[in-house]
Amino acid sequence: MFNIFKDMSDKEKKSKEQEVSEENQNEKSSENAGRDKKKNEVKKSEKEKYEETVNELGTKLAETNEKYLRLYSEFDNYRKRTSKERIDLSKTASEDMIINLLPVLDDFERALKAIEPNEQVNALREGVDLIYNKLQLILSQKGLKAMESIGNLFDPDLHEAIAQIPAQDEESKGKIFDEVVKGYYLFDKVIRYAKVVVAN
Repeated sequence: MFNIFKDMSDKEKKSKEQEVSEENQNEKSSENAGRDKKKNEVKKSEKEKYEETVNELGTKLAETNEKYLRLYSEFDNYRKRTSKERIDLSKTASEDMIINLLPVLDDFERALKAIEPNEQVNALREGVDLIYNKLQLILSQKGLKAMESIGNLFDPDLHEAIAQIPAQDEESKGKIFDEVVKGYYLFDKVIRYAKVVVAN
């Protein structure tokens, strides 16, 4: 290459050097363009992989979030339900015992009606009345409440009709004329239906 430049003039040398350098630059630029193209392709494929990974992770995050919300709401419902059951249980824990004591209350009421007031049995009546009132107070503190049925309209959700009598007037039709067995609530729950006589 040096021999070629010896025979040439300065201008020719310069132009030849420029041509060679331009060729080198063209080769380098084409090599660089090829490298850049490969780099861009690699970058694009990496970018696509990252986007796919990000999309997959986003989907998994959404699914996990949805599962978490479902579990949280299920647990919250479970907590509320068990809390309500616990409150109901504490209110009605003594329900069976109170139901078993209702016939005793009935017997006390019958005894008080049967004892006729006179001087000889007055003390006995007062004693029975005192015991009855104590028992009734204790049971009412536990949530027991007697139904008021006589004179009210017959309600099949609260009353059990055991007999019917002819109504004396139009206004008393469908109303309760007499109560054979008293009905009771334990808090707001009916634990014994009133057995009643209905006017029709």
